[in-house]
Amino acid sequence: MSIYKITNSIFIRKFKIFMEQSTPTNLKKSKNIPQIPKSIILTGKILQSISLHLATLYAVKLFRTPIKHKPPKREEMMAKSAQKEMILIPEIGKKIMLYSYGYSKRKVLLIHGWSGRGTQLYKIADKLLENGLMTISFDAPAHGNSESKTTMMTEFIASAKFLEQKYGPFEIIIGHSLGGMATLNSIKQGIFAKKAVIIGAGDIITDIIAAFINKLDLNPKMIHKMKNYFLKKFGENIDNYSTSEAAKKVNIPTLIIHDTNDKEVPVSCAINIRKYAKNGELLITNSLGHTRILKDDYVISKILDFILKEK
Repeated sequence: MSIYKITNSIFIRKFKIFMEQSTPTNLKKSKNIPQIPKSIILTGKILQSISLHLATLYAVKLFRTPIKHKPPKREEMMAKSAQKEMILIPEIGKKIMLYSYGYSKRKVLLIHGWSGRGTQLYKIADKLLENGLMTISFDAPAHGNSESKTTMMTEFIASAKFLEQKYGPFEIIIGHSLGGMATLNSIKQGIFAKKAVIIGAGDIITDIIAAFINKLDLNPKMIHKMKNYFLKKFGENIDNYSTSEAAKKVNIPTLIIHDTNDKEVPVSCAINIRKYAKNGELLITNSLGHTRILKDDYVISKILDFILKEK
């Protein structure tokens, strides 16, 4: 058995423990976001000392593996009320769980973020239903009840594009975090929408990889190694998927929302995205963090105002 297979097996065991320790129940015990276990960091350092190539494969595996959180009770009504269907996304060969919530000719596509799920934007969805719209959302690959253990933003985009073909058109697309990045990239790639809303979206892919490598305490050279890996895989610079780059090609009205106290994605991302969004509006909030912002009444009212106003 190769060193990589042995260390990969160790990673899977340790990462499962990490996922169990990162459930919402355990998160309530501490105000801090769970740290990456020392065993995972140590494994990366050992691989790095042996081979940067092996360390790159290991880092990519981690980078592409989301944590599956147990949905909180507050999402149960949407999960139970929505029509659910497992559908195959031909472009990626994976099945995802679809949630069709409400009924209306006016449809909104909701795209959750990394380690999220299709019911995470439930409060926004409820308010949309009250105002005569319906929502289509999904568990992205490797999330929620969907298939696979690893994924990338490109698979979020492929899923959104297929859903437009089968269930669209969508008047509005709303995305959170990575889902916000996928939202503008999907529109850049041709999905039709009259308006878009992105909440807590990241921006420059290189910056995201750099922050990830820093958390793993690996050699900064790994940033270039990971970028080269994705270059070979996708045939293009991964920074082409940066949200500010996508924003340059998006002409529809776009509401960009971010909180100054977001510990996962810096508010500077929103400011830079707005800089390149031709028809963008910026809403900055305080003390709502990265996920509580999705349930805030004021934020939701501003989203509804943006969606419902004539423009």
